[in-house]
Amino acid sequence: MATTLIHIDLNTQKLMLKQMGNILFETKIASARKGVGETFGSEKTPRGWHVIRAKIGAGLTENTVFKGRRPTGEVFSEALRSQYPERDWILTRILWLSGLELGFNRLGNVDTMRRYIYIHGCPDTDQMAERSSHGCIKMRNVDVINLFDRVTVGTKVLITE
Repeated sequence: MATTLIHIDLNTQKLMLKQMGNILFETKIASARKGVGETFGSEKTPRGWHVIRAKIGAGLTENTVFKGRRPTGEVFSEALRSQYPERDWILTRILWLSGLELGFNRLGNVDTMRRYIYIHGCPDTDQMAERSSHGCIKMRNVDVINLFDRVTVGTKVLITE
């Protein structure tokens, strides 16, 4: 079976799903408002090699709201956003990342997984190709479903700038 890889380019704010050098899927994303960095509590997007540790949300309705990686029972709407303006909206699907580079994005105070860094859906009104997240990679809901359905736990993810 051919190796599949997700490449996230923070400079262009694009995610590409590649197989044997060919781009199978490409979309705009939104990375961290505070830029790049690996330190716990920084709210920055970590760089380097990662792996998908868990896939969460298979089969759930588009715009399902998650808190603590669990569905809340809510479906996102602009009215719900108005009711809870402080929420960091994690919607539809979650691909939970784990760093692969010891001391850079794995273990200690730079551990991507313990930082709860995901690729996830967001409100469709959020701007893409703009740095606006709290460290995660945000995508349109239709795009995160498409990506989710094409990858497996263990798929490698490279985040570069």
